[in-house]
Amino acid sequence: MSKLTRIAAGLLSLVLCTGAARAAEMTMWARATTEAYSVAVVKAWNEAHADKITLNLIPNEQFVAKVGTAIAAGSPPDLMSIDLVYVPSFARAEQLTDLTDMARTLPFLDKLSPSHVRLGTFENRLYALPYSAEASVLMFNKALFRRAGLNPDAPPQTWAEVQAAAEKITALGDGNYGYYFPGNTAGLNVFTFLPRIWARGGDILSADGTKATLTDPAVAAALNHFRALWAAGTVPPSARADGAENTIATPASGKVGLWSGGAFTLTGLRRLAPNLEVGATFIPGDTAGQWSSFAGGDSIAIPRGSKQARTAWEFIQWTYSPEVQINILARNRFLPVRTDLARNEFSEKEPAYLVAAEAIAKGRTPYSFVYNDLLNSPQGPFLRMLQRAVFDGDVPGAITEAQKRFEQIIDQDR
Repeated sequence: MSKLTRIAAGLLSLVLCTGAARAAEMTMWARATTEAYSVAVVKAWNEAHADKITLNLIPNEQFVAKVGTAIAAGSPPDLMSIDLVYVPSFARAEQLTDLTDMARTLPFLDKLSPSHVRLGTFENRLYALPYSAEASVLMFNKALFRRAGLNPDAPPQTWAEVQAAAEKITALGDGNYGYYFPGNTAGLNVFTFLPRIWARGGDILSADGTKATLTDPAVAAALNHFRALWAAGTVPPSARADGAENTIATPASGKVGLWSGGAFTLTGLRRLAPNLEVGATFIPGDTAGQWSSFAGGDSIAIPRGSKQARTAWEFIQWTYSPEVQINILARNRFLPVRTDLARNEFSEKEPAYLVAAEAIAKGRTPYSFVYNDLLNSPQGPFLRMLQRAVFDGDVPGAITEAQKRFEQIIDQDR
């Protein structure tokens, strides 16, 4: 840990011990994506506490640059929620306050979303904790399952079973397709495709994010699985050009048997197709008993230079209370970030939602300082690899090209 970071941690501890003489006025920055949850949480906090928070919602594409500029200028917010994939970069740049000692006082620290905690850790110190969560799961249309002679109470548990189910549903004709994914969006395919690699025991990056591992046999196996779905005609032809805007609209049509998504998908489907019978199961590998999930969402941190660090920490602790995790999150169909609260009175009423909530415990997220360039960019090597392998059928060439580009991007960051 650098001298600057140690000083920041010491100052925070001092503030936490000395307390505050009067009610604090805090600012919190959050990505616009978290609006529904952030507004609800901040409102509940303000109604119950003398210390108040002013919430500023920042457009997603502006967030990273705006935060960096504010911290450099010495005028950061007191709290901020960050897309968890960017936390390692913020921590490495010494833009976050060290929360390690405070976090260790939480009796449920080992019950917080493990992937959020992992991405909040840099050089064995913890700089961010879970704020909001998402988890990718495999979803299916129960009505189409029944029409195809499939048991909606026994969803696919292997790639072979997914393929078989997709082919039976496609055989129904009348514009029905067995499987769907929007093939022209990077972020969503990272969210839904990588768990297939992880479930098979592989990965695309080393644990510290410094080495590309696309030559792992699990990568080729997962790409061949998707290629087989496409080659068999079980995926609608429009998928090749579809962007994220079709993620929910296409399953909502009732013409798709299987697709992958998160809690946000379930919420969207409830709005667009309230009568659609949606089931969910964990995203499988190629062998029964294997499964994984992508842990998405935001982490919460105290920026370096926060003037209300003590109260900011009190807010973070409060968000983990059952009052927030169950009565605000679960009640409104958001996923709790505490794995011990995944099963609750609200999630148990919605089996598909409960699958997503329970997937958090096993969710994973790539740890990378160049996440956007590798995975999120529409011009990045991950999407190019997926498209070349699945739609063009060149799995070996796609992997070779992507491995080379991953290595170049990672080396440029050293």
